[in-house]
Order: sequence, then C-alpha cells, then structure tokens
Amino acid sequence: MAKSGVRLDIDFTRTHFPALSGDWALFENAGGTLAANTVLTRVQSYMAENFVQPGAGYDASAEGGRRIEESQRLMAEMIGAAPGEVMVGPSTGMNVFLLSHAIRHWFESGDEIIVTNLDHEANNGAWRRLEEFGLTVREWRFNPETAELEVTELENLLGPRTRLVCFSHLSNIVGGINDVPEITRKVHAAGALVCVDGVAYAPHRALDVKAWDVDFYLCSLYKLYGPHLSLLYGKREHLERAANNNHYFLADDIPLKLNPSGPNHELTAALSGVTDYFDILHRHHFPDSNVTLHEKMKQVFALIADHEESVAAPFVEFLRSKKGVRLIGRQTAAQESRAPTFSFTVSGRKAEEIPAALEPFKVAIGSGDFYAARCIRDLGLEAQGGVVRASMVHYSSAADVTRLIEGLDQVI
Repeated sequence: MAKSGVRLDIDFTRTHFPALSGDWALFENAGGTLAANTVLTRVQSYMAENFVQPGAGYDASAEGGRRIEESQRLMAEMIGAAPGEVMVGPSTGMNVFLLSHAIRHWFESGDEIIVTNLDHEANNGAWRRLEEFGLTVREWRFNPETAELEVTELENLLGPRTRLVCFSHLSNIVGGINDVPEITRKVHAAGALVCVDGVAYAPHRALDVKAWDVDFYLCSLYKLYGPHLSLLYGKREHLERAANNNHYFLADDIPLKLNPSGPNHELTAALSGVTDYFDILHRHHFPDSNVTLHEKMKQVFALIADHEESVAAPFVEFLRSKKGVRLIGRQTAAQESRAPTFSFTVSGRKAEEIPAALEPFKVAIGSGDFYAARCIRDLGLEAQGGVVRASMVHYSSAADVTRLIEGLDQVI
C-alpha cells in the first residue's frame, strides 16, 4: 500500500492509452494490456529512422543498435536485474522452451522437475516434455476447494532428486498471489532451482528478482503496457552455464546464445517506451523525487495497487451477492492477497455465453481456459467451457467497473 498519501490520477493515466478513447470498457487485460503512447512513438521512431541492420558504424545503424541495447538495459533495471541477465524473446512460451533446451543437459535420468496443475501452459509444457530425456515430472496440485497452491504440499514433493520447481507468482485464472520468497527459500534449501512465471503478476506489482532470489523469472511485456515481446531473467551464473541455442560462434554471447532468432529490432527498441511511461507517471505523482528507475517502479506500483483494489472491491461484492455465481479463488479485492483478475462461473450457463451477452453494452470480457487447461480440467469446469474472466489494470476506471457490474446484472 502506498505510504505517500498520493492517489493515482486515473484521468491523467488514461490519456496515455489511445484505445481508451473509444466506446468500449475493456476487461480482458490479463490477456494483454493496451500499449502506452510512449511505446507507439518508439516503434514508429525506430522504423522511420533506424530500420536498417543495427550495429554498424554509420549513423542510422549505430543509433539503432544503441536503442536496442538501451531498451534491454532498462528492462533489466526495471525488474532489479543486471543488464546481462535478461533476454528479450517473442513470447513467454517460447522463452521457456528455449530455456528448457539450454539447461536440460544439467539433469540426469531420474532427476525430478516439479510443475503445477494450476498454471498457464507456458511454464508447464516445455518442462513436462523433458520426460523424453529420462527426467521425472512431479505435479504440485492445487487444493480443489480453494484453488490455491499450498506450500505444505510442495514440501511433500521436494526430495533429494528435485532439481527444478516451476510455478507462477500469480495464476491467470485464480488471481491469488503466491509467496515467491518463501517458496524460493524452501526450494533452495532442498538444493533445487526455481523458475517463476510472473506474467500475470507483472502488470500489478513492481518486480524485484534479486530481492526474491529467484533463479529464473518470466514476464510478458505486452501485458506490461508494451509490445508483443517477453522477458526472461536468469541469474548470471545460470546463463553462463546454459548451453548455446544459437550459432556456434555466439556461444559466449549472453543472453543472445539462448535466443536463436535474436531479438525483434523495432519492438525491442520500443521497450524503452515502457519505462518512458512509468517515468511520466512517476514525475506526475512524485515531482520532487529523484530515485532510480527501480525505485520509481516501486513507488508507482504502490499507487497502482491501491487504485486496483479500490475499483475492484465493488466487483467482488457484486459477484459474491449474485445467486448462482461462483468466484474462483480468494473472495476479496485486497491487494496483499490477490490481483484484480477475476474468474467466475454462472450456474446453468456456458462460459462463452456471458461475454457475448455483454457485447451490446460495449463491455469486453473473456471466457475459456486461457491456456491454463489443466487448471480448468481439475476445477471440473471443462464441460461448461471454462470460466468467465474479467481482469482490471491501473487504467481501469470506477466508471468502467460500474458499466461491467450493470451489464452483468442484466445478463446473469
């Protein structure tokens, strides 16, 4: 919770997202947030001025290379990492696939990897495929009554052959925040590593990978107000030890050796637009503050958490008041407990019926399994088409939430 007494200026915030000037109230933000104006400007600028092969000596090329490197450096600083500890790739699913190939030689037949049945397939499928190489995959299963991962269940799975534990900071279905530092300490004490999916967490809270002591951390930058790219963090010693996925002559080039395609030039260069946006928010709300980018992120996200809790609270109360509606996970909007990603079911209704019924109200929500098919299956919700999901972020306004509630009240 913000300690400054400052509140997020929602009117100012919304001016930075052109799509919010339309007629729709957008509540599928967990699937992808809008890109900030500063990102759009950076993409256009790179493609207009530097859309050549980067890294040569002539001006356009040299400046293009500088913009790409600067964006990569800023992404590292934003999450509390060192510049050589992040890789920009096309998606989180691809980044995990590349990581799994780069480190699978660390493991021997009979070694164990723990994954969950709660999480998005991105931090699931690639690890499970390592069974082909003789590894044993064990599943950390959520409590079906609460839809929560319980640390005691993990402790029962950890053993002398455990090498890696893969889990999410925040489920894109359930929305509850897992205690990453505590889980990481327990896994490290057992002699294993962690790979944390932070995709659903990153739009809502500041990231601090060093403080959490995680080995690998993932986030999708198109869900953090940027372009369709993803970020992989790895401790430097792990990236040095990882095998080369790229051309043989790039074996010592960290992090390029993990990414055989190399980064997308124009979109990577535009990532500085993400930090431009947070700089603008920080300057607007804390004009006299002079701190590092990482500290700016913490201050701004404290305001974001307060705002999100405020606008989400009436929605939680609405869902809890409706007969036949089941809110999955924690029955609260409290910021210390969850993010404003809310999945629910309506008795007697297929999930896909609800978003369609809201379209005349120009309210956009989603339905389905959201690539967390194992979670939907083990919640027993496959037959009704998964869940209905409404997800908010910091540019969601109280007026938008009111429209969502009023629309749902008429269709469920």
